[in-house]
Amino acid sequence: MAESAEPFVHEHWKSRGAFLMACVGSAIGLGTIWRFPYITGVNGGGAFVLIYAACVLIIGIPLVAAEIALGRRGGNSAIRSMQKLATEEGASRFWVLLGWLSVLTPFVGLMLYSVIGGWVIDYAIQSGRGMFAGADAESSSAFFATLTSNPWRLLFWHTVFISITIGIVARGVNAGIARAVELLIPGLAVLLVVLLVYVLFTTDFMSGVRFLFQPDFGKVNATVVLMAIGQAFFSLSIAVGALITYGAYMPKRISIPGAACTIAVADTSVAILIGLVVFPLVITYGLEPGEGPGLVFVTLPIAFGSMPGGAFFGTVFFVLMLMTALTSSIGMLEPVVSRLVESRRMGRPALAVIIGGIAWLCGLMAVLSFNVLSGFNPLSWIPGFETSTLFDLLDFTAANLLIPAGGLLIALFAGWVMRRESIRDELGLRDGVVFRLWYALVRYVLPVAILIIAGTNLLGR
Repeated sequence: MAESAEPFVHEHWKSRGAFLMACVGSAIGLGTIWRFPYITGVNGGGAFVLIYAACVLIIGIPLVAAEIALGRRGGNSAIRSMQKLATEEGASRFWVLLGWLSVLTPFVGLMLYSVIGGWVIDYAIQSGRGMFAGADAESSSAFFATLTSNPWRLLFWHTVFISITIGIVARGVNAGIARAVELLIPGLAVLLVVLLVYVLFTTDFMSGVRFLFQPDFGKVNATVVLMAIGQAFFSLSIAVGALITYGAYMPKRISIPGAACTIAVADTSVAILIGLVVFPLVITYGLEPGEGPGLVFVTLPIAFGSMPGGAFFGTVFFVLMLMTALTSSIGMLEPVVSRLVESRRMGRPALAVIIGGIAWLCGLMAVLSFNVLSGFNPLSWIPGFETSTLFDLLDFTAANLLIPAGGLLIALFAGWVMRRESIRDELGLRDGVVFRLWYALVRYVLPVAILIIAGTNLLGR
């Protein structure tokens, strides 16, 4: 059955606050709560934070504004928006590739995200049961290994997490997504303040502050700078489909530059506050800030198991993580559903269930990568991928191929393909200093930065 000739009109956000909370929620995901603390710890603390903040300003905000602008000007799903914009600007249909990437990337991301979101649910429950009381490095590592080695346990929580995501997206932009983020984002803020106040009075808080804000530029090298650029790029939910999709639902009265700044400031502020919770805990209990990816799932449970009220506050921390995971996961499912509802062949609830179900099914590869298929390394014949599991390969594909490609195409289309007047009109800026600076960054700085990040990551394998 062919799609209707009449243009499909998507819902619009009921308020500026709903739009901003949805975008902020998409940005404040596990990349902020999980990745930022351990990346900061590995790269020396304060100096990394300063470089990261500069990268958010120079790279993050301009690219967020560009992606939202493409979405709002297109006014449809990412694929239809890019079809429309390519036609309007007299450009090649090649640029529809950006629309397809904006659907494929979040779908792949959701497959992986749902598995990690399941870990978070399990940890929240186990913390509430007091399972981390008296934990040491050996027992904490053993707990994590026990979780990931059990395919049925991972499958159960993977199913629970993706089912919640499907339920929210099925209800629509305002009744589902907007209502969810209006509950989750304020709840996240309350829990973060509760944790911060507790850490302030029960740990060596100032040691954590010094680690986070006292720069040691002797530890800065090219790798640290590239890590900061990459964290700024990836933590803002750039090129994963959510911003271009949410932008399509954005009324003209909302300022895109103002929204981009709000999203970046909110995401960076939460990252810093999480650092102020994590590092005083880690330092106070004699743990290692540079633990790496295991900082949240192995190191922090040791701290929670040693502190007064640790069971309660550990649960609060993992519930906070769950909230951020959900606000991001709905931004990963929505771009795919948004495209398919335009066909009007099925209703949104049915499409959310079908697409979410396919993501759940494909996510089984990630679930089994930690246990049954842990020894399956399909690209072991390629140097750098000798021990890569299916989970590792999917993660590598999304983080090092799909997202950089999408970010590069956003910058090139906004800076080189769209007419200067078109993009300036969508941003709502006069042809003054602010627009000229933004335009120069998007045309010249961002493509080079993205290529350097992507090239370094690929060569680093």
